[in-house]
Amino acid sequence: MKSSILQTATNYLLPLLLLFSVFILLRGHYLPGGGFVGGLIAATAFVLHMFAHSVRHTRKLLRIHPGYLMPIGLSLAILSGFAPKIISGLPFLTGIWFPEPIPVIGMIGSALFFDTGVYLVVVGVSLTILFTISEGT
Repeated sequence: MKSSILQTATNYLLPLLLLFSVFILLRGHYLPGGGFVGGLIAATAFVLHMFAHSVRHTRKLLRIHPGYLMPIGLSLAILSGFAPKIISGLPFLTGIWFPEPIPVIGMIGSALFFDTGVYLVVVGVSLTILFTISEGT
């Protein structure tokens, strides 16, 4: 059953939820939140869209298979862990920070890149599982 009210609401909620997930991602290395929670919120936004429209329509909206997000995110997380070793000779997963803060984002460091990798892995895993389950029914 297609609900025009849910479809209309989803068209407005999807960008808001994705923006909120990016906010949670960026806030994560200072306060509670981060890549895992932000990734779950982003996946929830696409699942809501899937409920309102269809799996096919949501896949077309994504433009990339969610399974490709997993290796990209994992590579980013691993590279951000090795960056301190390569740049400064520091141990694996040591936080390094750029000296000047960015006006809206704040201080950028290796933790943000690690969280972004986790974000992509969580979105990829969640959507792959949910799309597979939805297509099987």
